[in-house]
Amino acid sequence: MESCPSIKNILLLDSEGKRVAVKYYSDDWPTNTAKETFEKAVFTKTQKTNARTEAEIAMFENCIIVYKFVQDLHFFVTGGEDENELILATVLQGFFDAVGLLLRGNADKKEALENLDLILLCLDEIVDGGIILETDANVIAGKVASNSLDAGASLSEQTISQALATAREHLTRSLLK
Repeated sequence: MESCPSIKNILLLDSEGKRVAVKYYSDDWPTNTAKETFEKAVFTKTQKTNARTEAEIAMFENCIIVYKFVQDLHFFVTGGEDENELILATVLQGFFDAVGLLLRGNADKKEALENLDLILLCLDEIVDGGIILETDANVIAGKVASNSLDAGASLSEQTISQALATAREHLTRSLLK
């Protein structure tokens, strides 16, 4: 029986194996303790590898884990043992590149924590309920950036037309009060 490729989780950990941003799409880890134990075990298994230039692949607890590191951030995508490694690697690369674009090439823990909302939106754009929605980093970053602008970014981060629309909206609201 054919099935749609699916993701069990996406993890973004720091250089000590602590959570920066994680999303689980599987019931394989029912409790938060089980999730944290899995994260620590995955980190311990992969920390001695040099996955800085290209993604690495590992088998762990009946899962395929594809991972890549940049500065003090460790990116992981986990799929079932029957998943296609190339698809998992494509999801990882999309997430990795989108985060790089959103953080303007300054992908480190401090910057990631300051922009955690963008990273979580990024995860939502890539995978929904374990089903892969998008892997193109430019599309992902574009959707996340437009969502964050709609949510009320500072005027300095908006284009002139967006700033005028925001100002018009605020003026209209103040006149209607």
